[in-house]
Amino acid sequence: MNYSTKETRAEGGIKVIIDDHMPKLAAKHKEHIFIYGKGNEERLTGSYETSSYTKFGFGVANRGASIRIPVTTEKDGKGYYEDRRPASNVDPYLASAILVDTTCLNSKYCNEIIKFYEDFCKGTIRTSDQ
Repeated sequence: MNYSTKETRAEGGIKVIIDDHMPKLAAKHKEHIFIYGKGNEERLTGSYETSSYTKFGFGVANRGASIRIPVTTEKDGKGYYEDRRPASNVDPYLASAILVDTTCLNSKYCNEIIKFYEDFCKGTIRTSDQ
């Protein structure tokens, strides 16, 4: 999942990525893994160019890290990064929500996002048309 913010795309954005976003994402790694799709513990083994679901890591051009920073982002000093943890069965709205919440809102709604996903998985979420 490629991701950037206005700050990461601005001059000096690489510093925002490394010094601000990466520590926040590391602190919420477990929560992101929970949201990022069923079966990730089988896929994210740390082998075959995958990160480990138990450890957070990042690096430039590192396809085995949780977060891969493209060479162009490092070279330009700004840009985007790639979160390599989401599975193909991830809900893109929840994944986007927790990513924005973690990096831009300092995890203000993290507990609510997790609770919603838990309730959804249990089938206890009801919509207005039910």
